[in-house]
Amino acid sequence: MRHRVVVTGMGVFAPNGHGLEAYESALRNGTSGIRRIPELEELKFSCQVAGVPENLDEASTRYFTEEQLVSMNSSIRMAAIAAIDAWRDGGLEAPGDDSENVDWDAGAIVGTGIGGMDTIGERLVPLVNAGKVRRLGSTAVEQIMASGVSARISGLLALGNQVTTNSSACSTGAEAILDATYRIRHGLAKRMLAGGSEGVSRYIWAGFDAMRVLNRTRNDEPEKASRPMSASAAGFVPGSGAGILLIESLDSAVERGAKIYAEVAGGAINCGGHRMGGSMTAPNPTGVQRCIQAALADANLTGSDIDAINGHLTATFADPHEIKNWAKALGRPAQELPLVNATKSLIGHALGAAGGLESVACVLQVHKGFVHGSVNCEDLHEELKPFESRIVQQTREVPDLTVQAKASFGFGDVNACVLFKKYDCN
Repeated sequence: MRHRVVVTGMGVFAPNGHGLEAYESALRNGTSGIRRIPELEELKFSCQVAGVPENLDEASTRYFTEEQLVSMNSSIRMAAIAAIDAWRDGGLEAPGDDSENVDWDAGAIVGTGIGGMDTIGERLVPLVNAGKVRRLGSTAVEQIMASGVSARISGLLALGNQVTTNSSACSTGAEAILDATYRIRHGLAKRMLAGGSEGVSRYIWAGFDAMRVLNRTRNDEPEKASRPMSASAAGFVPGSGAGILLIESLDSAVERGAKIYAEVAGGAINCGGHRMGGSMTAPNPTGVQRCIQAALADANLTGSDIDAINGHLTATFADPHEIKNWAKALGRPAQELPLVNATKSLIGHALGAAGGLESVACVLQVHKGFVHGSVNCEDLHEELKPFESRIVQQTREVPDLTVQAKASFGFGDVNACVLFKKYDCN
């Protein structure tokens, strides 16, 4: 038996808003969360802007004790905040620290792209090199290990089902949602927290700056720096944050009277094998198209059923190729392509958290019936001119929006595509 999977809660800690209300407002109004980061100028980064959530320290004191915060770096804190918010939004109560109850039917798959690099760069390496290993303390390992993100969430919420952290570069968050979906489908769990988190760290961003794939032309205009689909796009803007969905079987959701935002209709994960133009940093177009088509087959949908696309769209050379791959995979001409938007234009590219943050955006749009605008693509790339009418630059109300596709295509030629569908009780 294949159990239907629905979204019953969401949590988001994004560069342009903490919480669903603030995030939705920012998406609808085109409010950017990209800011100038003085530290990056001091360190001579070419890119000196980033998408960094505000007020993390203040929020952390409302969610965690001082003792808990000692063992939580920025990635873990943002993931835990988003997870707790999603849990509560789903109508569930967080257990007290003295509770012995474990929820054996609930788990978490919360991924990260690069993990605890802030802890490694700021504490581990300097203290080890200075011969001060004992000063690392007893919490260094749990902050450095990638699975520290999901492990901390499991402790906060007493999760007893599978708890793990995946890592597949930019497709991490979307992949986590699909892995959790498969677990629920097969009856191995009733509910799962799924998504991604990425910390705030110059050590995470430095390698991308060295590769010259980050934007370096708009440091004096941060809100204009992230330019997916634009002719003047000059690389992506690094970001951070956390986006997590609470997904569960339809039977479980109905039984406990939970509100339902949307259905996870289906999806697919694959790799292009670094062939046919694919490489560590570029996607194999056939792999991308096969991933999209496999997602459609998994959801028992056709290309004509897709109403909107939330693309990967990073503001690099790959953007025009991605749009063309969508058209080929869906079998739809340029003028009939689903509506397209790019959340990264407002928050930057949050790497392992991107799929989670953008999936929250997709579910909000399907649930509320709108498609948010993509800013900074008024000078549309020449190769995208045939698709101009389908690229949403100003937020549109779309009350009949039924299915939105969320795609994430990552370093390593890895692909993930999730299809979110308006919930129908039939």
